[in-house]
Amino acid sequence: MTTPGGATASSPASSRGMNLLFRKPLTARRAARTIALVTVFLTVVSGVLIHFTDRKTYPNIGDGLWWAIQTVTTVGYGDLVPASTTGRLVAALVMIVGIGFLTVITAAITSAFIESARRRLRGAETDTLSAQLDQIGKRLDRIEAGLKSISIGVSPQR
Repeated sequence: MTTPGGATASSPASSRGMNLLFRKPLTARRAARTIALVTVFLTVVSGVLIHFTDRKTYPNIGDGLWWAIQTVTTVGYGDLVPASTTGRLVAALVMIVGIGFLTVITAAITSAFIESARRRLRGAETDTLSAQLDQIGKRLDRIEAGLKSISIGVSPQR
């Protein structure tokens, strides 16, 4: 389906999904949550899929899930290794997603630490700035009082 502007309209379900994903600014925490959900989903799907693509090595879904978990976490004991080409492609995808997951989680944790430190520093800077502004305000009050007393004591010259 084409819109009046010539662009292809997407399905309502994908539009809702995109709106849900992009309705708020992307933060490290939201990115970590999103990639965690994708990783869990991919791990389960891959565990089931590997069972059906390589039944000799993974005779039951439990073995497939065990393999997917140890692969996505980059542990990879090597006790179960896909033999089929399809299984190896699934394994490559699981490895890439696992590395991405670890990277984003590390970035989210680092970002949280940096933001916390930044807030503490801003708080200290705000306190210092506030004290300086109070001092300046008091000095201005003294200057104004001094100027008023000078102007009251001096008569205008004609």
